[in-house]
Amino acid sequence: MRHLAQIDANQSDTRVQGWNVIRRVIPYLWPEGNTGVKIRVVTSLAALFLSQIIAVITPQFFSQAVDALAPEDPTGATLLGLGAVGLVLAYGFARIMSVGLQQLRDAIFAKVGQGALRALALETFTHIHRLSMRYHITRKTGGLSRVIERGVKGVDFLLRFMLFSVGPLILQLLLIAGVLFVEFDIWYLIVVAVTIGIYVWFTFAVTEWRVRIRKEMNEQDTDANQKAIDSLLNFETVKYFGAEKWEADRYDAAMGNYMVAAIKTNYTLAFLNFGQALLITAGLVGVMVMAAIGVENGTLSVGDFVLVNAYMIQLTMPLNFLGTVYREIRQALIDMGEMFDLLGQPAEVLDKEDANVLKVKDGEVVLEGIHFGYDAKRAILKGVSLTAKPGQTVAIVGSSGSGKSTIGRLLFRFYDVQQGALRIDGQDIRDVTQESLHALIGVVPQDTVLFNDTVHYNIAYGRPGAPEAEIIAAAKAAKIHDFIMSLPDGYETTVGERGLKLSGGEKQRVGIARTLLKNPPILLLDEATSALDTETEMEIQAELKAMSQGRTVITIAHRLSTIADADLIVVLEDGVIVEQGTHDALLASEGRYAHLWNRQSEDQVIPA
Repeated sequence: MRHLAQIDANQSDTRVQGWNVIRRVIPYLWPEGNTGVKIRVVTSLAALFLSQIIAVITPQFFSQAVDALAPEDPTGATLLGLGAVGLVLAYGFARIMSVGLQQLRDAIFAKVGQGALRALALETFTHIHRLSMRYHITRKTGGLSRVIERGVKGVDFLLRFMLFSVGPLILQLLLIAGVLFVEFDIWYLIVVAVTIGIYVWFTFAVTEWRVRIRKEMNEQDTDANQKAIDSLLNFETVKYFGAEKWEADRYDAAMGNYMVAAIKTNYTLAFLNFGQALLITAGLVGVMVMAAIGVENGTLSVGDFVLVNAYMIQLTMPLNFLGTVYREIRQALIDMGEMFDLLGQPAEVLDKEDANVLKVKDGEVVLEGIHFGYDAKRAILKGVSLTAKPGQTVAIVGSSGSGKSTIGRLLFRFYDVQQGALRIDGQDIRDVTQESLHALIGVVPQDTVLFNDTVHYNIAYGRPGAPEAEIIAAAKAAKIHDFIMSLPDGYETTVGERGLKLSGGEKQRVGIARTLLKNPPILLLDEATSALDTETEMEIQAELKAMSQGRTVITIAHRLSTIADADLIVVLEDGVIVEQGTHDALLASEGRYAHLWNRQSEDQVIPA
């Protein structure tokens, strides 16, 4: 038991954290301004209290029935003046009432519990979407989903068992203790109290020891789950490299670590269960021996002996259950703690309290002396200034790592600039709401990611609630309507996870249709065709050009041939603008752009 000594030092802190978690849940059960929920909580607690009182009275009817049937005093005074048969019927009625009130309590509280779960799940989901891009790219999606899943299940368990198992058990213990003190000797109460005290101490102490093992098991479970999700998301890559066995071995190794932790958990569970049974049995035998001596001495009746036995059994059954409940509650508190830690993660990009709604009249985008780096030790943009005039197409080119895509992320305000300002029609984007900013910028990324839903859903995502005619018009404008109609289920065809059932060009066209439906005044094309073959790229470039009419467009390009007709081309290198101008002017200057153009032109020449 040396592990117990190691845990004692941190036990108080752990309990404090547990109470902090419970305090975080209480507002969901007692929401401000929701009288209906509060009435349900009070009514369910009243039913709980009444059911426990009846449960404590019930053994009295059984005891009196035994005494009424005893040959030495068949006509003695009984509870409520009932005969043996009447007492047995009263006993049955009391049991039914106790169970009935418990079920009524559960039925009344069900809406409260489910409402709390719904509110908490929604808050967590909303908060995760508020967290910064920096947080999401550093966290594993599978691990994150596991934290949320376990946290919500933990709240559900806490509501059901702490309120309706631990609470009733404590109330029942107090009521039975009162009965033992009034009707029997104080020594009965002492034996029961000592037994319960040692039992609770043993259960809590061993469970705290097991918590470390359970936490390790959780970590291994999360790791195995993450590896499985990561492998399935990269299904094609696994196939390309024939890495099925490698992935299986990797997953099996993670499950092996989980198995080791799970076996430790089972061993310690067996130890805990045996210890609990030993303590409870010792207390039960002790009290029964005392009652048997009382019957032999004539100070107690046979009915009293039965009554003591009934009360001890009534106590031992929930106490045996307490071991499981406490373990699960302790684990639930850990899981909930992880989820509340997630809720406690601050959002890096926040709206100002007095943030205005972005109003776009012309669509001019201005970058003024932008400095930014994902890491404080490594600057990405070093004083970038450029202007995209209303209706103009500005292309940003440069080698990998020059900071092209970073400008797009800053425009969408995934991050805030560290120095300088980014303005749209004279409005600093830090002074407007993110919702209004996102509503007025359309993005076509390099790899359009689709939801695992229908084609219709994915296009309509650009503007939920848009009329059917406008959705079809957007699809036609993106040259995808005829293809959709050739599918077996038309617009109701499911595209698969991340759109894997569609080709790259088809996904891009769906993405273009989605953005066309959104109809934003400012458009960001982030290497929108670099992942496509030349023929498909040429087709989609024509559609992108048509979509750009009347909009301010910022296009981040890798293939220079796609932006030759841009109004302004900005050459970015190592976070600094080294050249800017039209295609012809930049070629004539024979600078960095001309070098990149010539190199790409040579790469496209097919050798004889």
